[in-house]
Amino acid sequence: MDIDPEEFLGGTPPEGVPDTVQHYPEEAAGIGEGFGFLSIPRIGVDRLVVHEGVDTTTLRKGPGHMPTTALPGQPGNAVVSGHRTTYGRPFFDLDLLAEGDRIEVETSTGTHVYAVREMAVVAPTDVWVAGERPGGWLTLTTCNPKFSARDRLVVFAEMVEGPNLDYVELDRAREESATPGY
Repeated sequence: MDIDPEEFLGGTPPEGVPDTVQHYPEEAAGIGEGFGFLSIPRIGVDRLVVHEGVDTTTLRKGPGHMPTTALPGQPGNAVVSGHRTTYGRPFFDLDLLAEGDRIEVETSTGTHVYAVREMAVVAPTDVWVAGERPGGWLTLTTCNPKFSARDRLVVFAEMVEGPNLDYVELDRAREESATPGY
């Protein structure tokens, strides 16, 4: 879908935005269905299937996407949760990631590349980690420390490559121009 940045923003787009921006929307999968592949090279995660949903049954299959959040590759905050020490332990070494590490999610619209920007340990009740963020974000969550569910380890990664990168940047500019004090 072609988008005119000036029309989308209701004004002049920021410098560097192309004359026409492509948006590749994606439909959500049904709960429990796989819809993409997750790769995190630094910790040896290679093409794990990501499923829709974070219920117990779905997370036994592998990492699950929180349905109330953006899909990976789309504007907003896509939250993916996974077990740390059970059910294949997909996020066992998530604590070994560092700022700048690459995370890839391949979906029907292409490969979306994220760079780790921040990591945090929070209480299980800290649902703010799933809140909206301007731009394109992938938030990974798992239990912390290993072999305990006392806290949650959270990795925030920002989109740096992918078919929707220009659209995500345009959407971020629109949100920032609409939010006073941004």
